[in-house]
Amino acid sequence: MEEKNLTVVEHIDEIRKRLMVIVVFFAVAVTGSFFLAKPVIKFLQLQYTNEIQQTVIGQVGDNPLHSFAILDPIMIYLKVIIFISIVFISPVIMYQLWSFVSPGLHEIERRATRNYIPFTFLLFVAGIAFSYFVLLPYVMKFMMNLSGELGITMTIGINDYFTFLFQIMIPFGIVFQLPVVMLFLTRLGIVNPTTLVKIRKYAYFVLFVIAAFITPPDIVSHLFVTVPLFLLYEVSIFISRFGYRKFLKSEQQRQIEEQEQKQQSEEN
Repeated sequence: MEEKNLTVVEHIDEIRKRLMVIVVFFAVAVTGSFFLAKPVIKFLQLQYTNEIQQTVIGQVGDNPLHSFAILDPIMIYLKVIIFISIVFISPVIMYQLWSFVSPGLHEIERRATRNYIPFTFLLFVAGIAFSYFVLLPYVMKFMMNLSGELGITMTIGINDYFTFLFQIMIPFGIVFQLPVVMLFLTRLGIVNPTTLVKIRKYAYFVLFVIAAFITPPDIVSHLFVTVPLFLLYEVSIFISRFGYRKFLKSEQQRQIEEQEQKQQSEEN
């Protein structure tokens, strides 16, 4: 491992360089997303009309999306562009984060943790898909039923709908990174499977609270989110065992190499 003892100023400069790379890729992604935004918006509107409404109220076209402000179309356009851009550059963000911490890792650890980056993107997309295709219909159904019980006619604004959509999709994309994060930390020896098992009940409580913030106060919707989060944590513990074994092997190999280098230096 190449030791790099950087000063605070050098660390800040390194962060600045990494952020500049992310900004450049984000600008390129925004340019490409500009042409993808319109088809995505039409697709989401079509999905809402043909599937979500049919799932929620049992018929199509009863409650279309409305615009209540002159700037709503451009605001939706910009939000979708930013959302698509974030999804596209998420591997770049993870790679820059890895590049920032990699100088403090051994060569074996650098090679191993670099391989996790594609999985972070796949899990991010999986979290978005889960929130949209599984969670969103239940949340919409709860809100529609509640408005009916209270005698409220729900007229959904398209800007509010897309904002709400991104508010549940992005957090789930982040939460679904849990297995890779745990594998990364155990691979570095920061945590171990035994510790994860010991703090399981506290982790469950935190995940339970997160699910309560994300979902409406409906026990079915809450369980629909809480159970997958619990499963993610259990998968994280299972995967971390493999990562921790590799960490112990790499530590043994590092100690052997250090002893060999020490012997060679003494012989010389």
